[in-house]
Amino acid sequence: MIELVIDARRKDLGGFEVGRVLPFPTRRMIGPFIFLDQMGPAEFAPGADAINVRPHPHIGLSTLTYLFEGEIMHRDNLGVTQAIRPGEVNWMTAGKGIVHSERTDPLKKSTGGPMHGMQAWIALPDGAEDIDPSFDHHGEDDLPAYENGGLFARLVAGEAYGAAAKVKTSSPLFYVHWEMQEGVRTAPPPGKGSGGMSERALFVAKGSIEVADRTFHAGQMIVLEPHAEPTVKALQGSTVMALGGEPIGERLIWWNFVASTQARIDAAKADWKAGRMALPTEDDLEFIPLPE
Repeated sequence: MIELVIDARRKDLGGFEVGRVLPFPTRRMIGPFIFLDQMGPAEFAPGADAINVRPHPHIGLSTLTYLFEGEIMHRDNLGVTQAIRPGEVNWMTAGKGIVHSERTDPLKKSTGGPMHGMQAWIALPDGAEDIDPSFDHHGEDDLPAYENGGLFARLVAGEAYGAAAKVKTSSPLFYVHWEMQEGVRTAPPPGKGSGGMSERALFVAKGSIEVADRTFHAGQMIVLEPHAEPTVKALQGSTVMALGGEPIGERLIWWNFVASTQARIDAAKADWKAGRMALPTEDDLEFIPLPE
């Protein structure tokens, strides 16, 4: 039932640590998901730097930010300023190019507190890589949820279990958040043999679960075989993200850029280095330089 297990690699993003899951050397993507980070969990003291990501560019992808705890302030060069809080989605489509920053609001920084969430990048399919950039914020009412017998499930994006989130995606996918009490059993959306998605995975954000008589802990991703229909059992209170979708073809990834050709990435590198991509109006005093 299990094709591969990926252990998140800890990465320091300048005072804040993430668990980098995708891309992985032997598994670059799950459906259109090309990048997945677990942010935290962390507890920040009052006055300490929390999320402080300076303006930077993207092309060829949509970013999906989803929080379990904490708050992040998004600003972009479309003029959007939008806080995201637990149970909400910030969906930003870069297309031909966008610049944004992600920071902790000064008031939140002064009081400190927890931070825990997921950052996913979804590669855009052929024909959509160069669309105009856009940004959408979705509250809990846009994300179908279910709760029964110790299981809470929220459809963060895409379609699953006969429901559809109001997040506008560019290719077939699902992204589900489970909160599972100890002993609870559930199952991911069906696989290829049952009319479901070709590629699926489970990421344990907190706790531990059992899949196919094997135990998996926080920070591990379980990549499922295409036709597998496993049962997932929580061995303790657990937070799990189920994700999947249809492949969109080969994609290159360099820094914050995703594209089907090297020429697109080279053009974006040149544009950022030459200052041809505008900074957010509300956050234009600094930026992250192009890596050398």
